[in-house]
Amino acid sequence: MSNAKLPVIIAGAGPVGMVAAADLVRQNIPVLVLEQSDTLSSESRASTFHPPTLDMLDDLGFANALIAQGLKAPTVQYSSSEDGVLGTFDFAAIADLVRHPFRLQAEQFKLTRIILDTLSGNPLFSIAFGSEVKSVEQTSDAVKVTVTTDEIDTTHKCGWLIGADGANSIVRRSQGMEFEGFTWPERLLVMTTPVDFTALRPGVSSVSYVADPVRWYFLLRILGAWRVMMPVAAEMSDAEALSEDHVTESIRRIVPAEIDCPILHTTLYRVHQRVATTFQKGRTFLAGDAAHINNPLGGMGMNGGIHDALNLTSKLGPVINGEAAEAILADYDLQRRTVTMQAIQGDTIRNKKNLEAKDEADRARFRDDIRAAAADPEKGRQLLRRIAMLDSLERASALHVATPG
Repeated sequence: MSNAKLPVIIAGAGPVGMVAAADLVRQNIPVLVLEQSDTLSSESRASTFHPPTLDMLDDLGFANALIAQGLKAPTVQYSSSEDGVLGTFDFAAIADLVRHPFRLQAEQFKLTRIILDTLSGNPLFSIAFGSEVKSVEQTSDAVKVTVTTDEIDTTHKCGWLIGADGANSIVRRSQGMEFEGFTWPERLLVMTTPVDFTALRPGVSSVSYVADPVRWYFLLRILGAWRVMMPVAAEMSDAEALSEDHVTESIRRIVPAEIDCPILHTTLYRVHQRVATTFQKGRTFLAGDAAHINNPLGGMGMNGGIHDALNLTSKLGPVINGEAAEAILADYDLQRRTVTMQAIQGDTIRNKKNLEAKDEADRARFRDDIRAAAADPEKGRQLLRRIAMLDSLERASALHVATPG
């Protein structure tokens, strides 16, 4: 393959890269995926698929298999420690806008395996595991990608390169694309437990946000367990944050001492809000975490990345197949970077600030806004459109680079 010029190479076999590959193959375009690891990742990472994302995956033929391996979450709930439940919102209210009016809780590795199983054996699809992208160079008509596999360097040539290689993207760094933003001082502690919160809190949603000025938390139900997320103070060391004493103290903030509460897994991670200064440079593109990273409140990172991938392939495919002019590709950066800044970054930052608000006026505003949306069907529908990312998709589709004349 190193001697032939491939139409498209994709760096990264996560959900974003694999979705991009699947859509290009669907358009009869050969694709090579380069993955640094020896296998597909088995880390849980993102686990929420939004309604329009499920519709997109359904168009590619993957939704039914994914739904069979996940848990449907038909509602989302907002509460505060002071006031209790403020509002519960049912995605059925937007059933006229989507074919899948629910969130699906399924780890992202389930999707990548479904896609790989489907594409394996297709002559248009190749994947190279254990292949680390080391450098990227481009000319006016091609991109050269140098890859190290088993300590041997190989150069691949392609017409177009998609960097879906994560937050530390070598594609982004090799092309000098800046990654502007900041890192939150707090880290997030995620604890997985089999405690049945539906029994502990009758009426609780599978997706439940609880505001608290001292220590907010987030409950997310997955198959057979719940994930509990809480912030960790900046001054606490990683070792202390992950210690048995701190984990026990944290979970006992919301689970009474008399209830058995085993912890199956803990994760501690830093939270960033960063966006690349451009999503395209010549014949290279960024998508997913390579292009933008954000805090997980709202589940917009992976979903936004999948939206990036399909926005790009819907333009790149017709260009490669001679059905559209290259000028259309400029819309990708305009559309996806604009909504990333306005919607994904804006919403995730606002979600965090609402949950952690210490000022009484800020807490009252959040409380009043949620109660108003719960009481007014139209306001509730607007909230659901926003958190399901329908608004950002609609906004992106309306943006176009001006054409001469």
